[in-house]
Amino acid sequence: FAGESQAFQKYRYFAEIAEKAGQPNVARLFRATSAAEGVHIRRLLNAMMKNATTEGNLEKALAGETYEFTEMYPAMEAAAQAENRPDAKLIFTQNKQAEQMHARHYQEALEALRRGVDVGAGVKIWLCPVCGAIEYGANPPERCPVCNAPGAKFQEMQ
Repeated sequence: FAGESQAFQKYRYFAEIAEKAGQPNVARLFRATSAAEGVHIRRLLNAMMKNATTEGNLEKALAGETYEFTEMYPAMEAAAQAENRPDAKLIFTQNKQAEQMHARHYQEALEALRRGVDVGAGVKIWLCPVCGAIEYGANPPERCPVCNAPGAKFQEMQ
């Protein structure tokens, strides 16, 4: 599953590079292969998660996001600092902050589910396409609280 997931994202990125390089057929090939990896992922998830529940999925997602902001990204920040890579450290720091937000949102969703309600009913969910921060509200924030991107860049999630 992990290998298929990595290939899915990697090939999508490779398609962007090929497109920019003026290789539209290579880009299409990468997009097609990425889509094929997505098919493989769905088949594997269907087999692995036959008895999945929303509550269980929220618990797993919360645990994963918590690991990322408490252990994974701090270790990556330290490595970037040791390698004198301020560019990488900034990315890891912002990712860590976004993951912490994700964990908070999952915790809120889990608590709401246990009360028998849907989290954030009636509000919109906004994604910062620069750093991956997620915000709730009628409108996007004026600026991203993580990377300071303008709110106009935020994408409303459907």
